[in-house]
Amino acid sequence: MPSEFPDFRLGAVLATSFTGTLSERQGTPVERIPTPQRLVDWLVVNGLAVDSCTQAQLELAKELRESIHAAATAAALQKSLPAAAVRVINECSVGGRVAAILTPKRARQWRLGSPASVEDALSVIAADAIDIIAGERDGQLALCSSPTCRAAFFDTSQSRSRRWCDMNTCGNRQKKARFRANQRKDPAAEDSP
Repeated sequence: MPSEFPDFRLGAVLATSFTGTLSERQGTPVERIPTPQRLVDWLVVNGLAVDSCTQAQLELAKELRESIHAAATAAALQKSLPAAAVRVINECSVGGRVAAILTPKRARQWRLGSPASVEDALSVIAADAIDIIAGERDGQLALCSSPTCRAAFFDTSQSRSRRWCDMNTCGNRQKKARFRANQRKDPAAEDSP
């Protein structure tokens, strides 16, 4: 993948991982799928390989991403889901030709239409969003504690007390900031080796 693009932030939950293609929503936003090819790359990494992507399909994908983010955020805050977001998610869910198949290792895999289209892949992402927003999976939606991120994520930890969308990015940044703040408060720490 070209180095001029930021890395993908991959998660265990497809729908919230997809919303993570736009990060730092409350700070300086980082767009991780700025081009049609970059969306194709993200889909491939997530097991949803498609043959190609147009600019219009990229725009549809971004509309779905923002709709999932809006609905997941509302669900995490226990508010009513935005009607426009629900409409987009539902339209994308029924807009593809996909089937769930069982692998010999007892895992579910998605089979996209032939040829595989972006709409097929978006259908899988929308279906995943429906599962987590509707409460069909074990876990709960939460919002990242980072003041510049605030991404919705699906917390499957046993205690349901996860604070960060990704510990390696948002969580690490917050821990470093807290450490630096504590160092400034304690001048004796600066003098120690």
